[in-house]
Amino acid sequence: MVSTQRYPRWCQVVLDTPDVRGLAEFYRELLGFTYRPGDEPPAPGEPDPRGQDWLSLNDPRGAAAIAFQQVDKLPATTWPEEGVAQQYHLDLDVPALEDLEAQHERVLALGATLRYDRSDDPEEPLRVYADPSGHLFCIFVSGNAAESTETGTTASKTSPPRIRWR
Repeated sequence: MVSTQRYPRWCQVVLDTPDVRGLAEFYRELLGFTYRPGDEPPAPGEPDPRGQDWLSLNDPRGAAAIAFQQVDKLPATTWPEEGVAQQYHLDLDVPALEDLEAQHERVLALGATLRYDRSDDPEEPLRVYADPSGHLFCIFVSGNAAESTETGTTASKTSPPRIRWR
């Protein structure tokens, strides 16, 4: 039977990495996501066969998923310098400049590298980082991101950054 669904459903973003478990842990800590059942880390000292191939994280609010796929080598982007283009990036938002500052410290402590700092932009403060495998992501102040402490959900009332940073 053919489905009447007109468009495919967005499932997840998949990131290549030479360290599947390490990058999954980075994004789990950064975003507060949880492992797909069966993908959780094994007990200390136990083998980690899933962590050598493919892992998935889910947003507990049900909004997004991110997966990690093992590759032998991954050429790191050199953006904003010439060489290897950024290829894509992830957009993350926070409601206020104070949150951007707090996230900056968290992101660096988790192992990211600052690549571009536009936190002093009065229209749209943002910072661009490379995760431990070199993928770029940006955290920007939307001014309209609203978090509900009752439901634990986050709803962005704005579009991703309108000023291109490439």
